[in-house]
Amino acid sequence: MLATTEKRTAMKAPKAATADECKTLEQLPNVGPALAADLRLIGIHEPSALRGQDAFVLYQKLCIASGQRQDPCVLDTFLAVTDFMRGAPAAPWWQYTAQRKAMFRKV
Repeated sequence: MLATTEKRTAMKAPKAATADECKTLEQLPNVGPALAADLRLIGIHEPSALRGQDAFVLYQKLCIASGQRQDPCVLDTFLAVTDFMRGAPAAPWWQYTAQRKAMFRKV
């Protein structure tokens, strides 16, 4: 009997450098499969649908759709992806934490 070990690696979607390059939710900086599923849950199925969206409204929709208060870092990520889709350079979600705290103290 031969013993073989296979490593299976999940291929991550390459992240888009610009909003125009972004074709799938998973290509958005800071977005993985779980957050992409959350976006789909609230009716966002492609990155272009994030243009003009309010990050706080998206956060509220997700809290309602999921039936639970989401972690505030989700709002930080929504701030990052809506900013990215408006043409800002990609930035890690935690760079939006101070902005979120200044804008939405109770989240």
